[in-house]
Amino acid sequence: MGAGAFFVGRASAPSESPSTHVRSTPGLITAIHDVAKLETTVFHIEKVVEVTDAQSRLWGLVKANDALLLVAVGDVVAGVDLEKVSPSDIRANEMEHLVSVRLPAPEILASTIDERATHVYTRSTELLAARNEQLEGEARRAAEEQMRKGAIEEGILDRARAGAEKTLRALLRPLGYDRVDIDWGDRG
Repeated sequence: MGAGAFFVGRASAPSESPSTHVRSTPGLITAIHDVAKLETTVFHIEKVVEVTDAQSRLWGLVKANDALLLVAVGDVVAGVDLEKVSPSDIRANEMEHLVSVRLPAPEILASTIDERATHVYTRSTELLAARNEQLEGEARRAAEEQMRKGAIEEGILDRARAGAEKTLRALLRPLGYDRVDIDWGDRG
């Protein structure tokens, strides 16, 4: 009888293969635009963010919290937007093997949260608190903004400037320019 129950139980147990099915509609492209970005520096950052939604209950007599601790992982990319370079920003002297380029200031080109590595470490909703479904989204937005600010404070724009100069010199020297002068629009 025990052996029969074992086999019946095994037969009705969930199968090892996943039963989740994913269906989607075809992608719809809503906009296309060309870019000319020279990405020169990427900072990979990990950040812990705590977000609390303090709530008042029973006419202000009771305070309750909905809180979470998010471990965010992401990248901040800096470089130069070459679309801002006009023909008048480039002067070449073939006789002297000299080229002068005026570049716009380096900037943050992108910041992204790594969805696979980012996770909620803890979530706490007190008894009288209502669960705020937007709390995780707020934590992710705050983490991304803090990552951008942190990267700037740690010198990502200076590294992007140095990287852009190195890359442009490496591209222009094989074209016969022994001297490559780079001027920055934000430095007068």
